[in-house]
Amino acid sequence: MSDPADQQAENTFIGHLLELRSRLVRSVLALLAGFAVAYPFSRQIYAFLAAPLTAVLPPDSKLIFTSLPEVFLTYVKLSMLAGFFFALPVILYQFWAFVAPGLYQHERRLFFPMLFASVALFFGGAAFAYYLVFPAAFHFFISFAGGDITAMPAVRDYLSLAITFMLAFGAAFQIPVLTVVLAKIGVVSVATLKRSRRYVLLGCFIVAAVVTPPDVLSQFMLAVPMYLLFELGLVFVGMTSRTAETAAGAAAPEAEGEASASGPVDMDQALDDAERELSALNEQEPPSSTSKGER
Repeated sequence: MSDPADQQAENTFIGHLLELRSRLVRSVLALLAGFAVAYPFSRQIYAFLAAPLTAVLPPDSKLIFTSLPEVFLTYVKLSMLAGFFFALPVILYQFWAFVAPGLYQHERRLFFPMLFASVALFFGGAAFAYYLVFPAAFHFFISFAGGDITAMPAVRDYLSLAITFMLAFGAAFQIPVLTVVLAKIGVVSVATLKRSRRYVLLGCFIVAAVVTPPDVLSQFMLAVPMYLLFELGLVFVGMTSRTAETAAGAAAPEAEGEASASGPVDMDQALDDAERELSALNEQEPPSSTSKGER
């Protein structure tokens, strides 16, 4: 016969698995719906994504494809990516609905703002890459064309490069959220983060060298924002710490007021008790002169 506690734990685990499957199915359906909405506009999406490159191409250059299904597969990938962005609110809600019941109240108050900030920073990083990094980096790459070298980028290669850039910058812009979360859960302290500035700067350049193409401009344009975002994370941690200290300081005077209100009453009562005990002792003690005369 099985233990009731083990049976309950097994039922709970199975219930979590069933809920997880339900959340995943809903997320996949939302993704497919987003893909269906985005695919008719796949040409416009690609034209928008390729605009920073086509703006710097020489007049006699254009994008090419070297295999028959390449353009079709490119449109499918872009439609899936756009569909994911369209379905992102539904996916985030399903994720939140699955993890929220297992969080404490203070964890919920921290989790939701951090999730919202993470999404906003990711889109901010992708926009930073598209509007600022793409024009400068592509102009640098195309500058080597000329003479016997003609720039004719392949559609597939450009899509891979553009998505890598945008994902790298979107991930790099998560540094403030990561800094705040690590400080909040006690993994690192603000003082430790401040002492580690030089190592963080070195790590930013190492990460930029790994995830970007091998040119100094792209690496510099990723490493510098990463370090500035680290400093921004320190500012956020300091602001939240000061807010917590202010709340604690506001609660301290109230506690002191309660102690001061009850303190004088307790002290007066203690003095009265001591005075009564002293009077009782004086009444019980016989005079010293009487005791000498009797002897």
